[in-house]
Amino acid sequence: MSEYRRIYQPGGSYFFTIVTHQRLQILSQPDNIVRLKSAFDRVMKKYPFTMEAFVILPDHIHCIWRLPSADSDYSTRWRLIKSHFSTGLNYPVNERGEKDIWQKRFWEHLLRDEDDWRRHMNYIHYNPVKHGYVQNPINWPHSSFGQALKDGLYASGWGSEEPSGISRMDLE
Repeated sequence: MSEYRRIYQPGGSYFFTIVTHQRLQILSQPDNIVRLKSAFDRVMKKYPFTMEAFVILPDHIHCIWRLPSADSDYSTRWRLIKSHFSTGLNYPVNERGEKDIWQKRFWEHLLRDEDDWRRHMNYIHYNPVKHGYVQNPINWPHSSFGQALKDGLYASGWGSEEPSGISRMDLE
């Protein structure tokens, strides 16, 4: 059995990738987008964190969270988000009694500095273009890009070409 070692930094900013079971495109269904947002809202009320960026694609999610200064427990948050999303859905159950909706684990990366944060923000917001869903990030509805644009983090027209610094990043 593999031994997973995760870094838990109170108040840390983390990049995450969460993937559906066998890359099923269940997140392309509008009802499931609503269900996912509801799961996030429910967990954020009990276990607060700041969602700094996100993108929801048909078979995976990327996001950046900033945890509260005295808290590092992102694993509980993800377990609950996955659980709340899955409740009420009729999917096959595996040998562990879990619904086959999500991959068992997730990818996390503790963001080290401002440059690391920026590269991961760019990766998140460019992801719908990378996968060929849209020509420009502003056209993807399930992303924080529009808010980041309003907040002045990006110039108008950003993302029609691959940003420098993310070409070798493969965080799928």
